[in-house]
Amino acid sequence: MRSLISITLVAVLLTLSACKAKPKPEYSRPLPPGASALRKLDPADWPDLRYALPMDESFMAARNRSLGWFAKNSSKNFFPLDGFSHDQSRASVYALPMIAWDTKDSGGTPAFIARMHEEFDIYTSVGWDGSGTVLFTGYYSPIFQASPTPTAEYRFPLYKRPADLVADPLTGEVKGRRTATGFSPYPARRELESSNQLAGSELVYLKSRLDAYIVEVQGSAKLTMTDGTTMLVGFSGTNGLAYTSLGRMLADEGKIDKDKISLPLIREYFLTHPAELDGYIHRNDRFVFFATYDATDWPAGSLGVKVEPRRSIATDKLIYPRGVVTMVVTKTAQTPLSNHDQVKPFHQLMLDQDTGGAIRAPGRADLYFGIGSDAEGFAGRQVHEGRLYYFFLKPERVSHWLSRMQGAAGVVPQ
Repeated sequence: MRSLISITLVAVLLTLSACKAKPKPEYSRPLPPGASALRKLDPADWPDLRYALPMDESFMAARNRSLGWFAKNSSKNFFPLDGFSHDQSRASVYALPMIAWDTKDSGGTPAFIARMHEEFDIYTSVGWDGSGTVLFTGYYSPIFQASPTPTAEYRFPLYKRPADLVADPLTGEVKGRRTATGFSPYPARRELESSNQLAGSELVYLKSRLDAYIVEVQGSAKLTMTDGTTMLVGFSGTNGLAYTSLGRMLADEGKIDKDKISLPLIREYFLTHPAELDGYIHRNDRFVFFATYDATDWPAGSLGVKVEPRRSIATDKLIYPRGVVTMVVTKTAQTPLSNHDQVKPFHQLMLDQDTGGAIRAPGRADLYFGIGSDAEGFAGRQVHEGRLYYFFLKPERVSHWLSRMQGAAGVVPQ
């Protein structure tokens, strides 16, 4: 019996030791100074490239928008980044689907994979832990009813960008308010909402305080106006202060399950505790401003190009190259109404075309799910770890593909 007790005690201690040794995820942990967000992989460690095929219309739409962005002279200002040049990044976006096209009738998937090994290198995000772990959340474009003027029913405004808000015209980095000696920080949310500083810059009014806040977090919305028309609104800037997640605050205080944070759960909590909503919202210092958009370029990501459902990803643009092809390996909800545990594998080529207030550091990324209620269901339940990969031509292949691109439209033949 004593021996059995000893064995049991050792087993318990080993279990406790293992639990203690497992670090709490710090998905927003910044890179150490001078470190790279990407690490080149040995070909033996590449993701399964069978999931790169077929490259459907949604992928090609996102890819061609990235090529359109690379064609602008302004895109050159963001390179080189982490050793990747503008030419290499642009040619990589062009070449990858062309290789799929070239091998379509001459060997199919095996030929495509072989050519990829000849032409490309693949890099992995180092993740929050240095081992590649990335937390993938989701975002979407909600549909709400709205009014151009305040009424008893429509009382909660979205605001236009204030004229005195100054930001870097290239990077969008907020400098604040201009003063005689430079710039002063722009006020935090609580001050902006409790003062009269934004009076006159109201863009539109919504029915719900939480709905208006959700539009801020998502960065865009399709609004059905009281006269039956549609208004498309999108991101036009922020006050430049740090973003704090409503769901994370509730979880940290034990008010919702930290392992099941979701938009439906947040909605449910504030439906039953409406008096707490303002207090939580005011703890998020970041404030988002909006503008109206044309349907041709809405919803727009941080590159200024339209984002594509399940093909556009948002990352930290200070550490990841813009506009390039990535592969996401994670899990997503089975259906828009799935519970937290009903998931399926997600392996998808995507384009890095956006960023967000909570998307900072190599351990975070956001998947765009689309417009409306189904997209909300998927995005609101997207809180899963996975791996993030980036595709770049081998340096010696860049000039070949740039030359090939010069005589083509950049679109795979149909």
